[in-house]
Amino acid sequence: MPEQQLLKPTEWSYCDYFWADKKDPQGNGTVAGIELLLQKQLKGKQMQKEMSEFVRERIKIEEEYAKNLAKLSQNSLAAQEEGSLGEAWAQGKKSLADEAEVHLKFSAKLHSEVEKPLMNFRENFTKDMKKCDHHIADLHKQLASRSALVEKARKALTERQRDLPEMKTQQLEIKLSSKTEEDIKKARRKSTQAGDDLMRCVDLYNQAQSKWFEEMVTTTLELERLEVERVEMIRQHLCQHTQLRHETDMFNQSTV
Repeated sequence: MPEQQLLKPTEWSYCDYFWADKKDPQGNGTVAGIELLLQKQLKGKQMQKEMSEFVRERIKIEEEYAKNLAKLSQNSLAAQEEGSLGEAWAQGKKSLADEAEVHLKFSAKLHSEVEKPLMNFRENFTKDMKKCDHHIADLHKQLASRSALVEKARKALTERQRDLPEMKTQQLEIKLSSKTEEDIKKARRKSTQAGDDLMRCVDLYNQAQSKWFEEMVTTTLELERLEVERVEMIRQHLCQHTQLRHETDMFNQSTV
């Protein structure tokens, strides 16, 4: 058959690639093209988890910093200073408490608006990807199996057809006995049966191939949508992180 035309010729889309099996770089046979996309999805989930862990570490630092600032603001050193100098000193200590409060609020918002959404996004994603992997792998195996059956049936038909000329030659050269005539009929029946078997195998293969094509297109488009969604979600939360940091800096500036 002619090569399949691109489904989205004007753009780079998953649905037009990753169909063929590729050699495993580590030398372990071949890797199905769809497997590369599934690995990409699972890697994306891992990267997202690590981003969440990174933000959590930042939260810990902010909380520890706020705790130390609050503790320092309660320090009694130079508390006996008098007059306007004493008031200025007290205000300086109070600004530490105000800054500590700003950083505590920042850490709390980082947790609720950045870390938690990143961590909880697609909680059951790995399980869903495994189901998808098994489904596509089963179709892939079925297609390969039915292709092998077609080839087997083709060889069987060739073998059966090879018997027929020999029978015809015998029919011309010698007087047919009832047994010889019966053998020819039997050979014809077997040849017809082999032809029917081949057609049935071809029909089954075509059904599997059609199903494989539909599922590949549907699955690749869905995986592409999920990846776009993941990147967009992370972009939004990185922007939120930046906005929260900007607000924190503004509060700190007002404290100064």
